[in-house]
Amino acid sequence: MKNLHRSLLAMAAIAAFTAPALADSQVQLFGIVDAGILSQSKSRTGGSQTRVETSGLRQSVWGLKGSEDLGGGLKAFFNLESHFDMDTGALHGSGDTAGSGTIIFRRQANLGLSGDWGSVTIGRQYGPALLAHLGTEPRAFKEQFSNLYAWAYNQLEPLAGSTAVNTNNDVGIFFKNAIQYRNTLGPVTFGVLYSLGEQAGNTSKNTAYAVGAAYNGPVVLSASYQAMKDLTTGNRNIEHAGLGGAVPFGAFTFKINWLQGKNSNSDGLPTSKVDAYSGGVDWQWSQANTATLAYYDNKDKRNSEDHTRNLVLSNDHALSKRTTLYAQAAFVDAKSLASLKTSIVADGSFAPGKKTTFLNVGINHTF
Repeated sequence: MKNLHRSLLAMAAIAAFTAPALADSQVQLFGIVDAGILSQSKSRTGGSQTRVETSGLRQSVWGLKGSEDLGGGLKAFFNLESHFDMDTGALHGSGDTAGSGTIIFRRQANLGLSGDWGSVTIGRQYGPALLAHLGTEPRAFKEQFSNLYAWAYNQLEPLAGSTAVNTNNDVGIFFKNAIQYRNTLGPVTFGVLYSLGEQAGNTSKNTAYAVGAAYNGPVVLSASYQAMKDLTTGNRNIEHAGLGGAVPFGAFTFKINWLQGKNSNSDGLPTSKVDAYSGGVDWQWSQANTATLAYYDNKDKRNSEDHTRNLVLSNDHALSKRTTLYAQAAFVDAKSLASLKTSIVADGSFAPGKKTTFLNVGINHTF
């Protein structure tokens, strides 16, 4: 009884000490669940195919985020975000060397401080380059039928002919071992990120860096650059750049975007150079409906047969602030050696050398 009494006193003391901190902090459970049906006229194996599709509009994720007011305008915050597939319930695999599908917080696992001076975030996190183009990419990097995957697969180093993967780069979207500074000055929001290589005896190998900025005024302008260095030689063998613009005009918003991915092998020899050009228009034709027409032309300049031309038509119908019904159609004209590097289809399942029609309907809910 004496030991139990001491334990109870200790627990009471801990509770009394932590209660004020908990009262000052805010923790939120959040997520997106997205599922639908996707049908395509041709597949890589020849015939048509229909399947349950996960994340047609946005990625299915869940996570925890929180902040604490430290006083004087200073806040502490954290983000933990996981990616999963609605069709199977499995964790979504990652694009870095730990990509076994078992990374719980594949998208974000970070901690930081923020104030009037901006914010500093440490850990696994979104890169500033992709964030800069959310307002100018014709489909805002929707999970299906946008240049999200042309972006990603141009920064997945094994596709460049090298086995010396930059282990801090998860398809140029997420960076681990990273430090990022972000701020908004007037109409300009920008971020600068550096990912430490963590290689003993060499501070250059396996590093990555990225910058991105967006001007949000009467028009939207975006620019980005990021690069990754090889794990074994330290050569800069992945470079990615982008420019974009968007112009609102009544119920319409016109967008144009250019992305370029350059890859080299571990010896620094060029292996691919993909230019991805896109343009489109959003039309909010009613309070609950937004239609989008977008065109994508993605080509590897080192391989003229790795080339796709793509037309996408979609409509998002808001059932509420948190639930959206969507329908989208994509027409993919792929040359004979078209690959993941020039794909707007999430799994690259178009038929090379043929024209493929995709139809996708689904529902997206946020919480």
